[in-house]
Amino acid sequence: MDKIAIIPARGGSKRIHKKNVLTFGGKPMIAYAIDAARSSGLFDHVIVSTDDTEISEIARGLGAETPFIRPADLSDDHTPTVKVVVHAIEACRALGLPVDIACCIYPCVPFIEIDDLKASFDLLLTSDADYCFPITEFPSAVQRALRRDAKGKIFPLYPENELARTQDLESAYFDAGQFYWGKCSAWGNNPHIHCSAVGFPIPAWRVVDIDTPDDWKRAEKLHQSML
Repeated sequence: MDKIAIIPARGGSKRIHKKNVLTFGGKPMIAYAIDAARSSGLFDHVIVSTDDTEISEIARGLGAETPFIRPADLSDDHTPTVKVVVHAIEACRALGLPVDIACCIYPCVPFIEIDDLKASFDLLLTSDADYCFPITEFPSAVQRALRRDAKGKIFPLYPENELARTQDLESAYFDAGQFYWGKCSAWGNNPHIHCSAVGFPIPAWRVVDIDTPDDWKRAEKLHQSML
């Protein structure tokens, strides 16, 4: 069974300039994804899909492969992850690299754990799902969520649960945004990852979605606290 890691790292990040290669904890941010993939021993190839020559050079210096350049029409703000992965799988196959299972690992995952990669892969293999990815529990019951109108007045989104005890409500989870294992047949034919997956729970404290400067600062403080 041939497995590849695909790390999608385009060069056009706007809210945090060059965030994929910006220094975090003493090394380029993308190094955490590359190091985890390589050290896991799970993958035949660790591929970085990028449109950016600087990212490509840094990735190769960290031990990843960049055998193709991602086209511009798959490198804008609106391109879904699935399309990028499908392109990478097809490009690898065109270069003679066989692929049965692909794991998309996002480039900004400083808290990724090798054990999570291994255990979630095992979970995929023992399930009948097309995909497997890490999830974590919402810190508060989503059934008690509120909305706020233009005047600041608060209303329950689910009035029927206003008086319910949180411990009596079903737990809800969200996508941790770290990585996605997927069978190659699924990547090409089933873009609905969240409807076709088995979830692998991880602790909420290790989940940081780094999209804004505030997210970056919070991640840095968490990283420093772990040293």
